[in-house]
Amino acid sequence: MLSLRAVPGDAVVRNALQTELTGLQARRPGRQPWVLDVGGGSGAWAVPLAAAGCHVTVVDVSPEALAVLRRRADQAGVSGSITALQGDVDALAEVADPGGADIVLGHGLLEVVDDPAGAVRGLAGAVAPGGILSVLVAGRHAAALARALAGRLSEALAVLSGPSGRWGEDDPLQRRMDAATLCALLEAEGLLRVELLQGDGVFEALVPASLRDGSPGTADTLAELEALAASDPALQQVATRLHAIAHRVPAPAAPTTAGG
Repeated sequence: MLSLRAVPGDAVVRNALQTELTGLQARRPGRQPWVLDVGGGSGAWAVPLAAAGCHVTVVDVSPEALAVLRRRADQAGVSGSITALQGDVDALAEVADPGGADIVLGHGLLEVVDDPAGAVRGLAGAVAPGGILSVLVAGRHAAALARALAGRLSEALAVLSGPSGRWGEDDPLQRRMDAATLCALLEAEGLLRVELLQGDGVFEALVPASLRDGSPGTADTLAELEALAASDPALQQVATRLHAIAHRVPAPAAPTTAGG
């Protein structure tokens, strides 16, 4: 069985991807899954997925990030299962076959691109029939809480009231999203159907690092909390990140002609 090893700090996302890999293997036994990781240049997800038995193509605009990816792949012994390409989501079809990837990752991507709707079209266009798109984005409400707890009330207000969820001109992100905004963006053009929405990192920012790192038991309990919180609609809204898995909607069947 394809087994995706633990990814530090991302157990919730990892478990969801493991479920998709298991289902994919059941539907297509003996076939190596192809994963397209857009914007994942340093290999945080590409290396574990390659180690699980996938072939992974990573597309990233940063040559420095791709260099880190190659080093990590060499160290993990999976360089033969990873293809690194320099490119941008706006021109994804130029470097990756349209409709060819079993799993497309857009983790940490939609909050930094200039045109999120165009990025979603590009990502959706790369998904094979029956494949999935996994998206991970920064959460708006968690950012507002964090700014307020830090005493930056005007920034918290800007995050909640502004259309993009930014706290000011020096904010490193272009936007943050809530659950409704993310789902609407993914399903806007009818190419994708959101099958899973979960919160990632509900408690991690609230628990002091000294407590998190104090004992293995604390880490295990925190992981259990995160797993339970991930699917709770109320707690999703205050997650540091929102994770969605969307399936590519099958193209409508061509109309048949009389007598055909």
